[in-house]
Amino acid sequence: MADKKKNNTTDVIDSKKLAALEARLEGLQEELSEAREQAKAAEEAKADYLRLMAEFDTFRRRTAEEKLALVSSASAETIKGLLPILDDCEIALSNLEKSEDSEAAKEGTKMIFNKLSAYLKTKGLERIEAKGADFDTELHEAVTTFPAPAQEQKGKVIDVVQTGYTLGGKVLRYAKVVVGA
Repeated sequence: MADKKKNNTTDVIDSKKLAALEARLEGLQEELSEAREQAKAAEEAKADYLRLMAEFDTFRRRTAEEKLALVSSASAETIKGLLPILDDCEIALSNLEKSEDSEAAKEGTKMIFNKLSAYLKTKGLERIEAKGADFDTELHEAVTTFPAPAQEQKGKVIDVVQTGYTLGGKVLRYAKVVVGA
C-alpha cells in the first residue's frame, strides 16, 4: 500500500510537473508567436523604409535634373538671343573686308566679333561647319537646291545662307544652306 501511495504521490507530482511544463510551453509558444509578429512588423517597417529611401533618391535625382535642364534652357535662350548679333558682326566683317575705307573699323569689328565668339564658345556654343559637307537633316535646313557644278558636289552643301550652331551637343539653330542637286 505504501508503494501505491508513493505511486499516487509520484503521479500527482508528475501531473503537476506536466501541467507546469504544458503551461510554460503555452507561454513560450505565445512568446514565439509574438516574436514572429514583431519580426514580421520589423521587416515590413524595413521594407517601407527602403521604399521611402528609394523614392527620396529618385525625387532628389529628378529635381537635380530639372534644375540643370532649367539652367540649360535659360542659357540656351540667352545665347539664342545673341546669335543675330553674331550674324551682324559676320556681315559687318564681310562688308568691311570688301571696302578699302577704314582699317580701324575692320580691326574694331573683328575684335568685337572674336571676343563675343570666344565668350559664347566658353558657354558651349559650337559653329556648325556646313560648306562642302554632306547635307545632313540633323544639322542643316535646305533653303534651296542648286545644280551642282561638279558631280562630286551633288548632295553636298554648296553655300551657307545662315550659320548654324550647337549648344552642348544639341542643335540650337540649324544651318540654312544651299544644296547641290
